[in-house]
Amino acid sequence: MTARILDGNKIRDEIKAELAEQINDLKRSGITPGLAAVLVGENPASQIYVRSKVKTCETLGIYSEKIELPTQTTTEQLLALIDRFNLREEIDGILVQLPLPSQIDTKRVLMAVDPAKDVDGFHPINVGHLVSGRPGLVPCTPAGIIEILVRSQIPIKGARAVIVGRSDIVGKPVAILLMHNHATITVCHSRTRDLPAVAREGDILIAAMGKAAYITGDFIKPGATVIDVGQNLLKTAEELRRVFHDPTEPLKQLEAKGSVLVGDVQPEDMKEKSGAYTPVPGGVGPLTIAMLMVNTVQAARLRRGMRAHNTS
Repeated sequence: MTARILDGNKIRDEIKAELAEQINDLKRSGITPGLAAVLVGENPASQIYVRSKVKTCETLGIYSEKIELPTQTTTEQLLALIDRFNLREEIDGILVQLPLPSQIDTKRVLMAVDPAKDVDGFHPINVGHLVSGRPGLVPCTPAGIIEILVRSQIPIKGARAVIVGRSDIVGKPVAILLMHNHATITVCHSRTRDLPAVAREGDILIAAMGKAAYITGDFIKPGATVIDVGQNLLKTAEELRRVFHDPTEPLKQLEAKGSVLVGDVQPEDMKEKSGAYTPVPGGVGPLTIAMLMVNTVQAARLRRGMRAHNTS
């Protein structure tokens, strides 16, 4: 039986179409959601991400401002900018693109963002709302994972879900969201004993540890749903030969593009053993920006005392 591909691009487009209607409704009430995107330094990947986020805002009719600051920006200078955005009524969401240059205190910066405008969902107040099941702003990638599962009609209620990776950005929040959806959760990490055996218990397996193709067929329960959050760029033929059983096509891609994007799950094993899986690219990635837009619209509603809108 062929594994089903969970198409993140298709689900992203569904969400964007629904959001466009919500935004038009808000505009008829005189409200235009607004997002400020702050980029510090010249990290090429961050520049691409921020450009993509601003372009998506334009497509949907969300007001956006992009602020680019030099690499040598200090913590105090960045805090002063965030204070100004906190006070501006037309800005509903503040996005500070990570990673920040090493001299900046990232935790202080993220704590300075008004929780009502924290569209990344990283502020402790929003984390508290997430844990207690109150309406709020949820981290974008975990929210996107739930959208993929729900919209693909993957049963969550009663399922065993195993998460490999315990980061504050993905692992912990997706565990809480799955618990709210009545799954039984196991969160694994580098010190988990016999990790492959624990992972094989998962009806749903979520890989989010940032190691290229670390999860092999030994970790996958036959027929499980595999959600691969990893985004790892491989740039040498040696790396590709180490990762792929048959590196023929990836080697051609390397020659043409200079790099190959792979997830945290060995892609050939994932196709062979899973019942359904998210590809890399084209799986979880497209949902992250879509859910940032959802959070911006949610923030616009919640800040004005309106009810939160369920996406799925």
